[in-house]
Amino acid sequence: MGLVSWIVLGLIAGVIAEFLMGGGLGIIGSIVLGIVGAIVGGFIASALGVGDVSGLNVGSVVIAVIGACVVLLLVRATRGTSATAV
Repeated sequence: MGLVSWIVLGLIAGVIAEFLMGGGLGIIGSIVLGIVGAIVGGFIASALGVGDVSGLNVGSVVIAVIGACVVLLLVRATRGTSATAV
């Protein structure tokens, strides 16, 4: 996947994860969250033998969203606060 694909996937996954779990990271924060989520989700999915992040397709978006939700949970657990939508 190219850089633009990672950015688009990150934006889509980050926005969906923020919608599901609440948050207000802004567009750059959503992109970063989604990209990190895609990496984390891809690692988890590969370890479980489910699949991987291979492009802009539904499976990759689902894996990235799950990874982004995991990242949000970890961030909230380490901060000790709960982010809410503004």
